[in-house]
Amino acid sequence: MTTTHPASAPTPPLGRALCAVITPFTPSGALDLDGAARLADHLVREGCDGLVLNGTTGESPTTTDTEKSELVRAVRDTVGDRARLVAGVGTADTRHTTELALAAQKAGADAVLVVAPYYSRPPQDAVEAHFRTVADTCELPVVLYDIPARTGTRIETDTLLRLAEHPRITAVKDCSYDLLGVQKLLARTGLAVYAGCDEHNLALYAVGGAGCIS
Repeated sequence: MTTTHPASAPTPPLGRALCAVITPFTPSGALDLDGAARLADHLVREGCDGLVLNGTTGESPTTTDTEKSELVRAVRDTVGDRARLVAGVGTADTRHTTELALAAQKAGADAVLVVAPYYSRPPQDAVEAHFRTVADTCELPVVLYDIPARTGTRIETDTLLRLAEHPRITAVKDCSYDLLGVQKLLARTGLAVYAGCDEHNLALYAVGGAGCIS
């Protein structure tokens, strides 16, 4: 099987190399916005196309909603238009997720990353409704995050195929290790699929993946 990324292939809207960014804190536990700005500038200068803020790598379960917005604003002010900013907004609560998505939009994010609802292991129709509600409410592109080993909930391929019909659902961060499912998505939808596990980067890219979130 040959790659679908010839040298002339256009770069996906969010780029190819995206970094899941840590969130710096001061010794007292406060958000270190100056440190976050310096880190973001460094990552962009080193070649990152996009930065993923407020993901689990960035301590999102332990930061407040206000801190999440402050972080996006500080990084946006620093990097300007040099990189795309993807804000993690996923929770197990649809209402809270939509509130975070709207706040990220207001703070200057370019897209939002929404993980599958976790712990309660909802059925696929509820998973689909969760994502559609966020995409209907927020005006930003939505990146779906499929990481069943952490959430306990798989976003099934057929669910992803239906969600791909929504005009604002544009990408998937894939940690499912289901390469056949990814190939099906790439063949039948316009979704950009990003590897979310480093050891999967090459295999996913070889079948047409957009890049990685590392």
